[in-house]
Amino acid sequence: MAKVQITETILRDAQQSLIGTRMTIDDMIPLLELLDKVGYYSVDAWGGDTFDTCLRQLEEDPWERLRTIKKHMPKTKLQMLFQGQSLLGHRHFADDVVDYFVRKAIDNGIEILRIYDPLNDVRNLEASIRAVKSCSALVQGAICYTESSVHTTEYYIRYARQLEDAGVDSICLIDAAGLLNPFKAYELVAAIKDEVKVPLQLNTHCTTGFGSMSAFKAIEAGLDMIDTAISPMALGWSQPPTESIVAAMEKTSYDTGLRLERLAEVREAAAKLRDQYLSNGLLDPAIYTVNMDVMINKLPGELLEGLKEQLRNDNNEGILPRVLEEIPKVRKDAGMPPMVPPISQVIGTQAVLNILSEESYLTVTKEFRSLIRGEYGSTPVKVDAELSRRIIGEDSPVTVRSADLLPPELDRFRRELPLELVEQEEDVLTYAQFEDMAIGFFERRRDNKYGVDTKIADHSKRIHPV
Repeated sequence: MAKVQITETILRDAQQSLIGTRMTIDDMIPLLELLDKVGYYSVDAWGGDTFDTCLRQLEEDPWERLRTIKKHMPKTKLQMLFQGQSLLGHRHFADDVVDYFVRKAIDNGIEILRIYDPLNDVRNLEASIRAVKSCSALVQGAICYTESSVHTTEYYIRYARQLEDAGVDSICLIDAAGLLNPFKAYELVAAIKDEVKVPLQLNTHCTTGFGSMSAFKAIEAGLDMIDTAISPMALGWSQPPTESIVAAMEKTSYDTGLRLERLAEVREAAAKLRDQYLSNGLLDPAIYTVNMDVMINKLPGELLEGLKEQLRNDNNEGILPRVLEEIPKVRKDAGMPPMVPPISQVIGTQAVLNILSEESYLTVTKEFRSLIRGEYGSTPVKVDAELSRRIIGEDSPVTVRSADLLPPELDRFRRELPLELVEQEEDVLTYAQFEDMAIGFFERRRDNKYGVDTKIADHSKRIHPV
């Protein structure tokens, strides 16, 4: 048994899970050189929800953030997460945009690109995989874990084989909701390891209290790599603690090779940040409570909390039990998709509309219609033909890879972007994915250079990725 390798998540997934991705580059800088000394397999540093939060709330250029991180961490492989054909935005993009984004991410310091599709449709990862391989970087194909009668061990083995056949260098099992219990983790990891040759990694969360237990059983079953978070930013909705995993594996056949003394230095710096986030209200201590609702309803914690907040704001709190009963029905109607963002929010929002309308699908969101039509990709179960006709009308279902229907877009984005706002090549990719939000950021960036007092525009919060 080779040693278990560690991916540290404090710069991306951990802070995204605990404080809504509000960690600034100034907060990160005291950590970076300490992280670089540890000897991690990689550090999860970019992508996910960090990109639009930089633009929307932190007034930071996400590309400059990446370059700064790499400058201070020259020895450690930087890793990112993005959603296949949708990159970090709201919709599928043409292949030329995907290719250019991948190339610029690698040019600016990313060495491992973890790519997922919320429907586990491998077609939506193919362009990204080709782009990464052409740049000689490492591509990790991700499996979105969920629970249903359809999502069996055989389902996950089949998708793992598809990812390996597509050319990934490794596979990551992503358990965004923290649903993966220890015994299922052992069964699943052992089964996948028996069927594929590429290394297998696990990203799980501690929302249900399973995290560290599932990590241990997964390692016991042959896991190659594990995502962890330095302890001040671990647990709760975040990952298992790095130090605990390292110490538990020490002097065993699974030894990570990391030194607790080095991790203690990171922990001390991270503890100061945690105290800062507690004092300024960014970190809510309640997020560390084991979420029994997730264990009972098998729904992501982010979806449950989002529904509660939405209904509370609309003075509709009383319908929550009915909404929770409606969600499994809507999910079944939609072809049993994995309950991971953004699909989980699409299902949840439609369930709310069904209850408020007193008739299912009387009102349908644009996103739910796109899901039924096949614009997101293929669902695990085919949608009922009669329901499909009711939802999409005379439009034909999309049965091909949806990006095949898109003409090249990169040149159009270049033409649309006002030249006077452009400071770097990467700006066209920021604009392509976030358009109005990007323009607002570019204008403030320009005005701030000349001492103009500007205010951050009020942009609506998008659906969060994993």
